[in-house]
Amino acid sequence: MAIVGRKFPDLNVNAMNEMGDTFQINVLEEAKNNNKKVLLFWYPKDFTFVCPTELHAFQEALEEFEKRNTMVIGASCDTAEVHFAWLNTPKDNGGIEGITYPLIADSNRNLSTMLDILDADEEYNDDLEGYLLKGDNVSFRATYLIDEEGTVFHEGVNHMPVGRNVNEFLRMIDAYAHVQKNGEVCPANWEEGKDAMKADRLATAAYLSQN
Repeated sequence: MAIVGRKFPDLNVNAMNEMGDTFQINVLEEAKNNNKKVLLFWYPKDFTFVCPTELHAFQEALEEFEKRNTMVIGASCDTAEVHFAWLNTPKDNGGIEGITYPLIADSNRNLSTMLDILDADEEYNDDLEGYLLKGDNVSFRATYLIDEEGTVFHEGVNHMPVGRNVNEFLRMIDAYAHVQKNGEVCPANWEEGKDAMKADRLATAAYLSQN
C-alpha cells in the first residue's frame, strides 16, 4: 500500500551504528525531532553482492545529503549482530567497513511488514493444514524520502537485482525543497538551477514552448 503523502509509521525498531552500539530508532521521530529530511533505503541481505555497492554509494554521497539537511538510514531484516560483522568486513572483501550512517535491524519484520515490502507469499500446505511462506521473506530495495514533518514525499521499490541511482534521490530532494521554498512545481528532468513552473496551464504551455 502506497504511503506517499502520509506520515511514516510511528514505530521504534532496533538499529546499529558504526561503533557497534545497538539502539532504538524511530524514523518518524528522527525527521520531526531533528527538523531534517530522511532518506531510508532498504536492501535485501547483508553479505550479498549488489547491496554493498549501494551502501558504499550512499556513504560516498553522505556529505551531499547532509548539505541538504537529510539523514541517511539503511535497513534490512538482518540482526544487529550480522550488521556488526559486515561493518567489520573490509570493503575489498565485500564488506561495508567505513559506513557511518545507522542500519536498522528489522529482524522481527514489524516495520517491513507494515510497509509491505517483503519478498514473501503464503501458500497453503495440505500436510501441515496451514500456510507456508514462499520467498526469502526479506525486503525488496525500497526507498523512502520523508520530510521534516514526517510525511513521505517519495517511495520506490526495486527488484533484487537492480541497484539504485543515488544521484536521483539528491535530485528529488532538491526538487521537493524547491517546492517547499517557492511553491512552484518541478517539471520532468528538473535539476537545481533550472526553471520551475507555477501550477497552472498557462505556465505549463509556456514551459513546453520553450523546451
